[in-house]
Amino acid sequence: MSAPSIAGSAALAREWHRHTPAERIGRWLVWLAIVAALVWAVRTVEIIPEFLHDAPEQMADLLVRMWPPDLAHYYPSVHAALVETLHIATLGTLFSFILAIPLALLAARNVCRNPVLNGLAQLLLVSSRSVNSLVWALIFVAVFGPGAAAGTFAIAFRSVGFVGKLLAEALEETNPGPLEALKAAGAPWGSLMLKGVWPQVQPAFWGIALFRWDINVRESAVLGLVGAGGIGVVLDDAINFFQWERVATVLLAILAVVIVAEIVVTRIRARLI
Repeated sequence: MSAPSIAGSAALAREWHRHTPAERIGRWLVWLAIVAALVWAVRTVEIIPEFLHDAPEQMADLLVRMWPPDLAHYYPSVHAALVETLHIATLGTLFSFILAIPLALLAARNVCRNPVLNGLAQLLLVSSRSVNSLVWALIFVAVFGPGAAAGTFAIAFRSVGFVGKLLAEALEETNPGPLEALKAAGAPWGSLMLKGVWPQVQPAFWGIALFRWDINVRESAVLGLVGAGGIGVVLDDAINFFQWERVATVLLAILAVVIVAEIVVTRIRARLI
């Protein structure tokens, strides 16, 4: 065997190291914590075995009630609600970017050098992400009343944290070389952003926008369950009146919109990025 092959074999050889007692105890403590958390969760949820026993029969009965779908119910009520859902997702995404861009600039440590402003922006972004869209919808329904306005603001405030965090990370990953060259030429702050930063973050910006809009289409479909407009209102009404054929129609419409949105986003992203 030649010398290079021997060296390669030696490089690929695995070296086994026995864990120290502290590492072994730590691993057992982690497993113990996981098992304890699972047991605690099962005991807290209080699953009723009788309900689980006949769950397959109940599901089969529900599917029988939903077939065949009442396709005549689609137009105009389901169609109008579906269009409203798309409007909620689009406007909510637009408003979220209007709010998220300033926060992203403040959160990016290479753009804003003030640690206090960095921390405040990060706190606002985390606060937005920590509240579910349905909770935001309940809050804005109490403020604006039931309707699409509450759903639009719920989507916007829910998306701010997601969009702002990803944009801030994209800003922090920019190459400082172009910025240093522009600063040496005496360019103002606006030119630094437009000529030095924007060309680098533009692919990430459009990717985040398309990805978030796709998510918002899915989330806005259920906001109507709490009165925030969209197709969820029609779905909630059909469930409350046990009109399962109409429920199937609404679910098929939501599935179709989600699939079309996924295809559109994928093709647009392939062209832009």
